[in-house]
Amino acid sequence: MSLVLPPSLAGEGSPSGAALAAAQPVVEVTPQQLRQMQISEFCAWLRTQTNKHKRPFQEQTIIGYAETARALYRWMTEQGIDGDFTACDVTVLNTFFASYRAEHGQGGTNTRQRNLHHLFKWLALKYGHQDPWTSPDLVRYGPVKSRPSTLAEEFIRDLLAVTGGGRATRFNDVRDHAIIRMLTEGVRREELAQQQLGDLSDDLIARPFVRVIPLKGAREFTQGRLVPLMLNTAKALAAYLRVRRVHPQTAQPALWLGPRGPLSGSGVYQMLERRAEQAGYDPKMVHPICFAPSPMTG
Repeated sequence: MSLVLPPSLAGEGSPSGAALAAAQPVVEVTPQQLRQMQISEFCAWLRTQTNKHKRPFQEQTIIGYAETARALYRWMTEQGIDGDFTACDVTVLNTFFASYRAEHGQGGTNTRQRNLHHLFKWLALKYGHQDPWTSPDLVRYGPVKSRPSTLAEEFIRDLLAVTGGGRATRFNDVRDHAIIRMLTEGVRREELAQQQLGDLSDDLIARPFVRVIPLKGAREFTQGRLVPLMLNTAKALAAYLRVRRVHPQTAQPALWLGPRGPLSGSGVYQMLERRAEQAGYDPKMVHPICFAPSPMTG
């Protein structure tokens, strides 16, 4: 970014000062730059705040809020809206949310709307910008209230989307994406929690199957059942194995790892509740039975 020195600094009246000022082109800051700087400042502010439970925001939560802000950023660019985020009033946001819902559904829009409110709370504090959420004219999108039917296509798609859609790089996203895909293959929650590295095929892409042991201690190779995997599930497992190598507990025989060791069945359940809420579903309405064995493609 080039700057123009004011006359007092450029040496107004002197040939060298005038020449220096003339040599510096004026380059305006773009709306995209302004929005990106606001996102960075917003994230820095969040790291100094606490959530509704009076605990610091987790970094993963901050990343999620920033990604929602970037979704609005991209839409504003596509629409040719000039200015930073303070250019968004109720009318602009209603248009954005309606467009997002048409592409991503009710649940995803609810998540974006809840996350985006934090940005506009900050804008109100920082710039005195009117918080659109205080207006009765802002169209609200509630969470999906009904319990998803077994392997409901939209429900599964939404959960896979909030875990990165197969393109994630962060450990929790890669792991959760693989777990959700495994559940769609008919592996039960407790069976999944008991899985070990030795239960996997040595080449998941060429031979996509896993061994599932229904009872603890039944570790003979002939015991349990083989579960064939769809290609996307095998790819998700392979991606998880790559990030698992750098986990502090990588030496554990357990396949699925949490922050402090093997992931338990209750840990899987809590993950599903958290991911369902991120996708815009009421977490109390979600249960692992939603992943009961059933054919699923993709």
